[in-house]
Amino acid sequence: MGKEYTLHDAISLAIKAEKDSMDFYRRAASVAKNERAKKVFELLANEEVGHLKAFFDHYKGGDFGDLNTYMNSPVDKKNPTYMKLEKAISEDMVEQKALELALIEEKDCIGQYTQLAEGVVDPNVRAVFKRVVKETEGHYALIESEYAHIMGMVHESDQDTYVRE
Repeated sequence: MGKEYTLHDAISLAIKAEKDSMDFYRRAASVAKNERAKKVFELLANEEVGHLKAFFDHYKGGDFGDLNTYMNSPVDKKNPTYMKLEKAISEDMVEQKALELALIEEKDCIGQYTQLAEGVVDPNVRAVFKRVVKETEGHYALIESEYAHIMGMVHESDQDTYVRE
């Protein structure tokens, strides 16, 4: 059985996760050489800002300060995913590795937020978690599509050309 979280803990965890994701995508966008990948990373960073705001609207603590101060706070450079991104940058494999890391992170968020939504009693907060799960599933699909493009795989828009029944 998973850990039970208080409402405060669940929202705090989500705020931290969204900030880490935002920082990850901003960093990936700042070093991406492929313009299309850069735009995907920028879009994802902006969507993480929206998630962060949604969780902040329900947050009753003072651990993070106000939203703008927290959003502009320094990156958690000890975050394992961020550290892997920095390694990929040094190895000049930014787009591919960043997309691979993003797929893992988004899938983990889907699982974690789904579990948190099930344990949250407040219907408004549960709705936020459920909405973020749906949006994160969209992120996953977008990242998966961009990964296929970067890797030169058949893109879903080209399937009619390459796939015959």
